[in-house]
Formats: sequence, C-alpha cells, structure tokens
Amino acid sequence: MPSTPRPRRNTRPRDRLGRPLPYGSDGSPPVPEGVLRTPPQSLAEAQHLLDTGFPFAAHEVLEDAWKSALPDERELWRGLAQLAVGLTHAERGNRRGAAALLRRGACSIAAYREQPPYGVPVADLCAWAEQAAAAVADGGRPDPAPRLAP
Repeated sequence: MPSTPRPRRNTRPRDRLGRPLPYGSDGSPPVPEGVLRTPPQSLAEAQHLLDTGFPFAAHEVLEDAWKSALPDERELWRGLAQLAVGLTHAERGNRRGAAALLRRGACSIAAYREQPPYGVPVADLCAWAEQAAAAVADGGRPDPAPRLAP
C-alpha cells in the first residue's frame, strides 16, 4: 500500500506577524516547524523572538513546545503560546481576538502559579496578561510582557 505524502508547508512568504505576503516578496524567515527543543531552549528562543518583534514566530516555538511537552506541562506551554499569539493579534489590530487570547493564556497558565516550571514567572505573566487584555480591549497597547524565564 503506498504511503500518503505529508502535506507541504505553505511556502508563501509571511510578514513578521504571520500574515501572508504576495509570492516573490521578501518575508520574514520562517521558524522551522516541529523542532524539538528543551524547555529552557524553547523559552530562550521565544523570548528572543518576542524581544525582536516577532510574536507570531514566538508563538510557533511555544506551540512546538506544547505539542512535545509532558502531559502535566501541556497547559503551561499552550498558555504561553496563547499569550504570544494574543500579542500578535494586538499588533495586527484585532483587539477583540487579542484580549480573548491574552485572557485565555492567563487562565491556561494560572494553575502553575504555586510551582512554576523552569522559572517561568507565572503570577507576573497572569497579572500582565489581564492588564494587557484590558488595555487592548480599550484601544491601547499592552505594556511589555515580563520575561518568560529568569
């Protein structure tokens, strides 16, 4: 029985916020999909991408971590990915979507407040996400997020 080929990743160029650009345009370099990183590597790479203005790419890194995480850590990584994509939506001007994702991300990571894995400042991120969601919903910009790890 022949195997089914895997679907090809869309090769269309994208801007720094993940929006498709016309073919032949210079886009942002894509983040390779499915890369297995250690949790500290994932946090460091996502932080670098956030610091340099690429929240969509940070979301992709955190999504890879979420997909490969241990079952008891999946909500943490999912929540961190939601925070990054919330920032992406805020920068795209999608206030409603940004606020919803920032709040959802805060809810997803809240269970890790007492014993945050990998030094993730969960309490600070939750407080920031709630403030950022309110600011975005009111038409403002979120304050810079706390660092993902020390």
